[in-house]
Amino acid sequence: MNNVPKMRIKDLDFFYGDFHCLHKVCLEFHANQVTALIGPSGCGKSTLLRCLNRMNDLIPTSRVQGDVLLEDQSIYGPDVDVVTLRRNIGMVFQKPNPFPKSIFENVAYGLRVNGVKDKLYIQERVEKSLQEAALWDEVKDRIHESALGLSGGQQQRLCIARAMAVEPAVLLMDEPASALDPIATQKIEELIHKLKKTYTIIIVTHNMQQAARVSDVTAFFYLGELIEVDQTKKIFTRPSSQKTSDYITGRFG
Repeated sequence: MNNVPKMRIKDLDFFYGDFHCLHKVCLEFHANQVTALIGPSGCGKSTLLRCLNRMNDLIPTSRVQGDVLLEDQSIYGPDVDVVTLRRNIGMVFQKPNPFPKSIFENVAYGLRVNGVKDKLYIQERVEKSLQEAALWDEVKDRIHESALGLSGGQQQRLCIARAMAVEPAVLLMDEPASALDPIATQKIEELIHKLKKTYTIIIVTHNMQQAARVSDVTAFFYLGELIEVDQTKKIFTRPSSQKTSDYITGRFG
């Protein structure tokens, strides 16, 4: 494993107005690894995820102290272009959110927004992204039909393909399977295993079994604090903190 982290969170505090939501979080994310963020509802997992691509900037009362580095460059620096940042750090949300466009145009969207005009290149990236998202074989004969005709699981894989089309460095996933049935969930989990060969993946999940299945590293949050982070196997078998143990064994949360 390369010891230089792909992303690093340094002493991060986050506020919604007067509410101090995250407290001095320090965490590293390495290339070709899946890191799961776990913890009870309201503990700050999704807020932290949104700090990593500055989605929280959209909330007027939000405030960040500390820093987040992507390959040793601060993402909160004054000269950072947020559009470019979000191209480098893709995000997949809890509910599939395809655009009311064709399957092809959904995946091509990011490329077009970023000024790509080369039709052949766009076609190649769309096909490759759909293949990477394990969706190509299911949609190749209806690529110009509406994405809204796909099943929920297919729509979520389409959203993953859309995020990957612009070749990000990091992929954020906020409970990507919570709205899906077990079969679609299994496909998303299999996909995460494949994608970590190419991407650094950070996933928020409420599902303990899912965290154990898909992640290499697990970070446990409680009331806005990072309680413990370690190899997933150790977190689930020999956690250092009693709070982590209580949460994993279902005593609270």
